[in-house]
Amino acid sequence: MKVQSLYLYPVKSLAGIEVSSFELDDFGPQGDRRWMIVDDQNRFVTQRQLPKLALVRTRMHNGHVDIMVPGHGTFPLSAGPGQVRVVVWQDAVDALTGNPDASSALSAFCGARLRLVNMPDSSFRRVDPDRVVDDRRVGFADGFPFLLTNQASLDELNSRLAKPVAMPCFRPNIVVSGAPAWSEDRWQSLNIGSAAFAVVKPCSRCVLTTVDPETGIKDAGTEPLRTLSTYRRTPEGVIFGQNAIHLGGGRVAVGDSVAISQQES
Repeated sequence: MKVQSLYLYPVKSLAGIEVSSFELDDFGPQGDRRWMIVDDQNRFVTQRQLPKLALVRTRMHNGHVDIMVPGHGTFPLSAGPGQVRVVVWQDAVDALTGNPDASSALSAFCGARLRLVNMPDSSFRRVDPDRVVDDRRVGFADGFPFLLTNQASLDELNSRLAKPVAMPCFRPNIVVSGAPAWSEDRWQSLNIGSAAFAVVKPCSRCVLTTVDPETGIKDAGTEPLRTLSTYRRTPEGVIFGQNAIHLGGGRVAVGDSVAISQQES
């Protein structure tokens, strides 16, 4: 088993970036989902409401993030001194307001009043205490620092679909190859490169998986979610992939070996 591909998402629900490696910090993959989009009620906004957000590209360089808004240009993101309380799912989090020109361009592109916000190091959002006993933090990801997926599972799903989908539909951080399809259901802990991970929860999937990352359009037949729901429905929901936390620092790179150090019988 090895790492097939890696992804970072500098801004929650904007296009991700395929990378060759990433470092781990206290939040998770360094630079992952430290930025988020909120509405005029300071509540998070994603492709669930605005699928065309998939068309807004991102890039990272020297620790800085740019967004490329179609028809409006490229904008470096910078956090200002203004502090705001924002909501992501059930969590209220302290954030810093982003530069207004980037927010204005994003608002114009989407036809909605939107604002970019940043999670500073001083802000602490706790990982679900029902799943993780340790006092662990996460950025603006839905609930956990990492999403692991298995290429063989996607291949098996695609064998059932009239139109295959690509892995970016599922927005993973780490994609593993060389494992049997759906074997990730039994993973409990892994070593990848110099980093160790604990698998804490299957990832329940939503309508966001039906958004084509290349067009920003939802699939009219709600695929692949419709097909997944016929055989991957569990008490956790319709699942694809596994949420995980890291057990310390380290670095993960494409090609790293993946060792399952614990597995349910």
